[in-house]
Amino acid sequence: MPQKDVLPMKAKPATKPAPAATAPVKSITGSEAVIRSLIAEGVETIFGYPGGAIMPIYDALYDFQDQVHHILVRHEQGATHAAQGYARASGKVGVVFATSGPGATNLVTGLADAHMDSTPMVCITGQVAAHLLGTDAFQETDVIGITMPITKWNIQVTRAEDIPGAIAKAFYIARNGRPGPVLVDITKNAQVATMDFEYKKCEYIRSYQPLPELKQEEVEAAAALINSAKKPYILCGHGVLIADAQQELIALAEKAQIPIASTLLGLSAVPVDHPLYVGYLGMHGNYGPNIKTNECDVLIAVGMRFDDRITGDVNTYARQAKVVHIEIDKAEINKIIKADAAIHADAKAALQALLPKIKEQRNDEWLQGFKEADKMEEEKVTRRELYPEEGQLKMAEVIRVISEKTGGHAILVTDVGQHQMIASRYYRFQDPNTNITSGGMGTMGFALPAAMGAKVGTPEKEVVAIIGDGCFQMTLQELGTIYQSEIGVKIVILNNNFLGMVRQWQQLFFDKRYSSTEMINPDFVQIAKGFFVPGRKVTDRAEISAAVDEMLNTKGAYLLEVVVEKEDNVFPMVPAGAPIANIRLE
Repeated sequence: MPQKDVLPMKAKPATKPAPAATAPVKSITGSEAVIRSLIAEGVETIFGYPGGAIMPIYDALYDFQDQVHHILVRHEQGATHAAQGYARASGKVGVVFATSGPGATNLVTGLADAHMDSTPMVCITGQVAAHLLGTDAFQETDVIGITMPITKWNIQVTRAEDIPGAIAKAFYIARNGRPGPVLVDITKNAQVATMDFEYKKCEYIRSYQPLPELKQEEVEAAAALINSAKKPYILCGHGVLIADAQQELIALAEKAQIPIASTLLGLSAVPVDHPLYVGYLGMHGNYGPNIKTNECDVLIAVGMRFDDRITGDVNTYARQAKVVHIEIDKAEINKIIKADAAIHADAKAALQALLPKIKEQRNDEWLQGFKEADKMEEEKVTRRELYPEEGQLKMAEVIRVISEKTGGHAILVTDVGQHQMIASRYYRFQDPNTNITSGGMGTMGFALPAAMGAKVGTPEKEVVAIIGDGCFQMTLQELGTIYQSEIGVKIVILNNNFLGMVRQWQQLFFDKRYSSTEMINPDFVQIAKGFFVPGRKVTDRAEISAAVDEMLNTKGAYLLEVVVEKEDNVFPMVPAGAPIANIRLE
């Protein structure tokens, strides 16, 4: 690998000490106020791409390079996904810079993804000068209007003195309550005008109550239903991880011996080898967790929103059950599934209040039913997927080997498609916040930049990106960022030369009319080498163990391409819109 000659933004004068970023100061530019405000919020990393309308902010950033690190991505969408991965892995707010016009519009997919998956992110965009707004000036777009439906809050700032307050409010909204993305659009005149700087963190907004008051009567009603249950069942969603409520959830389950199933985004909240963990819910989830939903008598949903991939046909979903719904966002309560007892609160606070009111009990027969369903799934699906004796490599056995060699402790960042479902089913998650994926949006191209951000946010962790051949080609340019910024992410391409999930649907529901899904792919290892990232291609089952060892033992980034069975399907499967009881094992 050649020696990199990566220049800093410019050579800093050795005699000029870095300014104290958070101290009050007279007469600075709005651009410097942006950087000082971010440092006051504890920001250490920014993902971004410069351009004309945000150039004054980049110029101000130059003086603070020893206090905040900027990572130059290769596309603004990559910046948003990197910020998402950073936020999900580290628990901090991801921060993005982009210029006006196409720079700002390139953020849209990442903003929508973060909005769907409740990921805290602050995007700061440059904008044309205020007097040019509405004139169709060069690279002017109405980024506020465009992003309003896909942000938790957005604002356009046209005066320098309003910058610190807008940024303080942005961070408060992004990280508190149900997290989400926020966008601050700053006109160029505001960036270059001068102001007297003083930063005050936002701790209260009159019209916004991020932590609803926990109502004792709601807790009592939920406890009464749970204590009366003969077949209680917990559905663990992403809100459990966001609230850091994993231990409280497990304690409640253990006290009353309640089985726990996870949504896609709830994966890693409960170690998969916990005796009460019964598997993964959804269209390609485990057999038992899906069918038992329609057999339980009390369904306890914690931090999840009853997405259609979980419920299937809502008219047949858990009709026999009383529903307890713990949810911080009131808009999600009774939106899709009616709750018999709802606790509108942070998951951690709600579970802490609920735990002492829950009676100890045994549910041996009920739990045994999940084990029997597991045996059926193992016989018809799992065994042949994880331990095939002949034929081409299967995606599942690759995930099994990676899981075994990392002990289930690596952060797994998955893209979208068959490989995502296989990884979610077969990776043996042991630690919280080690599953990072695009859930609500299902954004192809998510994994490579998100893995980049996750590694930057948690450099002590092994980060492995699982990517399909189609997804990889959407954001492969971020290999340049990985090389320049020396980000040691491990990249696994499961290559079946198809858009695999679409092909599976075409096979099952469109009479094998494979329209525009077969792919003629490039040499992925050679492309990686072009970005000075070492790699290897594997086609033989006998090579996979050594290849994964080589990947994990390589210092820095590495790309492993594994050619897998071309027409492998993911089962179990609930057909879209069908009742979850119609889950197919083959």
